[in-house]
Amino acid sequence: MKVALTIAGSDSSGGAGIQADLKTFAAHGVFGLSALTAVTAQNTRGVADVAVMRPALVLAQIEAVVTDMGADATKIGMLANAPVARAVADAIERHALRHVVLDPVMISTSGARLLDDDAVAVLRGRLLPLASVVTPNVFEAEALTGQRVATVADLGRAARRLVELGARTVLVKGGHLDGPAVDVLFDGRVAIEFATDRVPGRHTHGTGCTLSAAIAANLALGEDLTSAVGRAKDYVTRAIRQAPAIGEGHGPLQHFPT
Repeated sequence: MKVALTIAGSDSSGGAGIQADLKTFAAHGVFGLSALTAVTAQNTRGVADVAVMRPALVLAQIEAVVTDMGADATKIGMLANAPVARAVADAIERHALRHVVLDPVMISTSGARLLDDDAVAVLRGRLLPLASVVTPNVFEAEALTGQRVATVADLGRAARRLVELGARTVLVKGGHLDGPAVDVLFDGRVAIEFATDRVPGRHTHGTGCTLSAAIAANLALGEDLTSAVGRAKDYVTRAIRQAPAIGEGHGPLQHFPT
């Protein structure tokens, strides 16, 4: 059985973070391992509190599982602060983790800041070059590049800029733009657009976590990156379409869609 590791924060509402990642791995038939970077108190309306793990504990979690069970792919989500980000970068290098999918979680759907400025610098300087693919949304791409992202063409320009900054491959997600849901994948040579019809509704909590986890699961299963992204986008679209309509705010997806 293939194994995937998620390094991310805990979401008490179960719609994002570690919980969403493990459900996504299971939906793909991949065994999920986890290393918590933070614990959040949140629901579909917003984030009430956050407690960040000690960097040494984050590192110990990663080492405990990968030295015993290995990891065919790794997804990185919420990092919270610079010491945790550095610990994760150290672990990737030390254990030569492969198929690393970096979701640069900076701001929650409800608007809560989840990554401080020092951690952004570590993400740019150390983690971008270590990742197989980086998956920022519009707001994260703007924060990382300093460029405005308002059109599909801007998605491509942001992806190119992130490659210039050291990323190997970038998937800039256009879910926050108007019109069809278009994401742009760029590997430094070729840009590929993935477009689907937008699914109406407010139940979109954890879409970014779920997409990056699905990409990691597909990479663990042996798919090439382009195929992994296409399959993951199809999975997330179905998960949004079949969302269980739970909660008063931005509700979770159906992580086991038919």
